[in-house]
Amino acid sequence: MAATPIGATNRYFRRGVTKVYFVPTIANKASPTRSELDAGTDLSPEIADSDGWQVTGDTVDTPDLGTTFVGKIPSTTSADDSSLTMYADSGSQDVRTLLPRGTTGFIVWMDEGDEAGLLMDVFPVRVTSAPKQRSLDDAAQIMISFAVIREPAENVAIPS
Repeated sequence: MAATPIGATNRYFRRGVTKVYFVPTIANKASPTRSELDAGTDLSPEIADSDGWQVTGDTVDTPDLGTTFVGKIPSTTSADDSSLTMYADSGSQDVRTLLPRGTTGFIVWMDEGDEAGLLMDVFPVRVTSAPKQRSLDDAAQIMISFAVIREPAENVAIPS
């Protein structure tokens, strides 16, 4: 007898599907309202790349005299520093006006799109820097770096 296989997924490509919003105010990150989300800004059309945006768990060793094996138990969780690399505008009318250094709010990831009932992750953030990326081979870009300032709310239902 074999173990039951996991159900097949409907695989997808993120471009054209995933939505990333900057929302200035959310009263309850575990249950944002549609009006709060709609008051945000859809950054998706200008995002060239992203980094981070993951919650990871740490462990603590639990050695004991009964064995030479050192077990572990879960301990703290954290989110690495994260960033969004966005396109720059030749007239300076770009993300720099929306997200200057020090700005606080929420980055909301809707991985499968903004559709009621699907899941999203809500990251409370502060902008730490907004350096210009000065490559001679790519379109002009600005990398907005974020500190995740409180525990994100993961797998939250998108409201209708």
